[in-house]
Amino acid sequence: MGSRSKINLAYIAGFLDGDGSIMLQIKKRKEGKSKIRFMATICFYQDTRHEKDLYWIQQILGKGYSSQRNDGMFELRINGYSSVRDILKMLKPYLKFKRIQAEALFEACSVLSKKKYKTLDTEELIF
Repeated sequence: MGSRSKINLAYIAGFLDGDGSIMLQIKKRKEGKSKIRFMATICFYQDTRHEKDLYWIQQILGKGYSSQRNDGMFELRINGYSSVRDILKMLKPYLKFKRIQAEALFEACSVLSKKKYKTLDTEELIF
C-alpha cells in the first residue's frame, strides 16, 4: 500500500473518529423464525454543503451508499458484516477515539458472518 493510500485511510479514520459512528444494531423482524436480526453499520455524517467529501470517502473505500437526510445532513452508510469488517480492518490502525468500538464490531462481524443468530452459544453472544 502506497503512502498516498495510507494518508487517505488515516484521514478517513480521523473523519470517522470525529463525524462518524460504528454500530451493531438489533432490529426487530415482523416475519421469519427469528424475530430479531443484527445489523452492522459504519456511518459518516456531514452537512449537505460538503457531500462531495463523503463521495470521495465512498470512492476510496469502494463500498457504501450515500443519501441526503431531511435534516440537512448527508450520510454515507456501509452495511453488512463482510463490508464493515473489511473497512474496519483498513481503518483500525489509524483510529484513536473509536478503536475499542471498532475492535468489538470487527469481532462481532467475524462471529455473526459465520453463524446464524439462533445457533450462537452464550460465549459467542457475550464476547
